[in-house]
Amino acid sequence: MKFTNYHRAQSLEDAHKTLQKDKSNTIVGGGLWLKLSRREVDTAVDLAGLDLDLIETTDKTIRIGAMTTLTQIEESDTLRQIASGILVEAVSEIMGRQLRNVATLGGSIIGRYGFSDCITPLLALDARLDFHERGIVSLQDFLTEKGKVDDILKAVVIDKTKAKGYFKKVKKTAHDFPILNVAVVKSEDGTRIAIGSRPAVATLAQAAMDHLAAATTIDKKTITQAARIAKESLKYSTNHRAGAEYRAHLAEVYTRRGLMEVNGLED
Repeated sequence: MKFTNYHRAQSLEDAHKTLQKDKSNTIVGGGLWLKLSRREVDTAVDLAGLDLDLIETTDKTIRIGAMTTLTQIEESDTLRQIASGILVEAVSEIMGRQLRNVATLGGSIIGRYGFSDCITPLLALDARLDFHERGIVSLQDFLTEKGKVDDILKAVVIDKTKAKGYFKKVKKTAHDFPILNVAVVKSEDGTRIAIGSRPAVATLAQAAMDHLAAATTIDKKTITQAARIAKESLKYSTNHRAGAEYRAHLAEVYTRRGLMEVNGLED
């Protein structure tokens, strides 16, 4: 990415006004992928210094600022207590420490990256996004939207509910991008299954979730059926990391393992 001007915002309103001045203007998150883009930008807007790098809690929610680094998430005792710490686990497997010191949660989400290891557990946690202008938007809805984001993400909001979680990232090497990732969260509201790096951006395995919700008993048979539905109801594609058939097989295997774990069952 090439930009003509750099602007360090003094407030959220200042950042938003600058963003709106030119269609090419953009918010800079961690800035890790700048060299990989050929995009030309008039002004890069930096949100550093606006206190968007905080992890705050209330009685019912956890609010993670958009500029919070992956290392901050990895080291958060608060987030380690949510759904078996699946967000912390997912973040801790992202490449090396040096990258996690720079990469921000907001940058990972706004890019809607198919390879994101953050989006999958957040989707399973039913996370919500807090935007400067739009207000609260569910992560699930945001991921289905198209086009450039012309608003500023302030924070990611997660409910503090009792839940069991499971996260699995399949990769070739320790610091590689995922071939597939799977997150399962079981709470009093039901079970959510998210599958990412298909290689498209993560999505809910809604048909499998509906199957579990309709079941009178959650046993091995029901779980095996749900895992097969997750495989058959979602689209898996081929790229240089893996083939579609292999990804579909992995989705079935790890969805089943995740469901077994959160339901306290053993093979």
